[in-house]
Amino acid sequence: MTALLDWMNSAAVPDLLGSPVSWIEVIGFVTGAACVYGVAKQKLWNWPVGILNNLAFIILFLGAGLYGETVLQVIFAAVAVYGWFNWVRGSSATEASNDLPIRDAAGKEVLLSAGATLAGTAAVAMILAHGTDSQVAWPDAFVLTASLVATYWQAKKIFQHWYVWILIDVVSIPLYFSRGLALTAILYIGFLALCVYGLSGWKRTRAAGKAPMITVPAGA
Repeated sequence: MTALLDWMNSAAVPDLLGSPVSWIEVIGFVTGAACVYGVAKQKLWNWPVGILNNLAFIILFLGAGLYGETVLQVIFAAVAVYGWFNWVRGSSATEASNDLPIRDAAGKEVLLSAGATLAGTAAVAMILAHGTDSQVAWPDAFVLTASLVATYWQAKKIFQHWYVWILIDVVSIPLYFSRGLALTAILYIGFLALCVYGLSGWKRTRAAGKAPMITVPAGA
């Protein structure tokens, strides 16, 4: 196991924009890009690939001192299991599988999620700032809490999850460059482009009537 970890953390590329790129970062790059593409195409295989990506990033972020991001990847993996099950199960209104419809976020969901993101960011930032040696407590905390909201909305096939991911990517790109994770920062630039692609793709799916958009009542 030690030999495997040593190999994962060894340099695959000696220098990229002034920083070495490890094999585990390459694995994270490939699986991350594949996962987001799978979500954009509404493919079930995005979930197991995403879990593999979570495992890669746990190793990568722990070594880079991004403790909030490390915890986030563990939670991501757990939420991914739920999302995988939810997508396979499909809509409770039918007997079919893998037919979960895209829907809008209810007003209540937006308010609760925004409040949870603000409170979670503040709480996690305080823990990171005073309980660890993190030098990027606030952006790290925001990426953690907002990503949980985005992943949960993704598991529910809530259309607006794409907007949350776009905001997360905008924060993550300079964060990873600042920690010497050049390839991961480049990956998140790709994520940003894929999110725009996924957003437009889900819009086209709705317009074509293949997955009709539904709105949950505010009290649901």
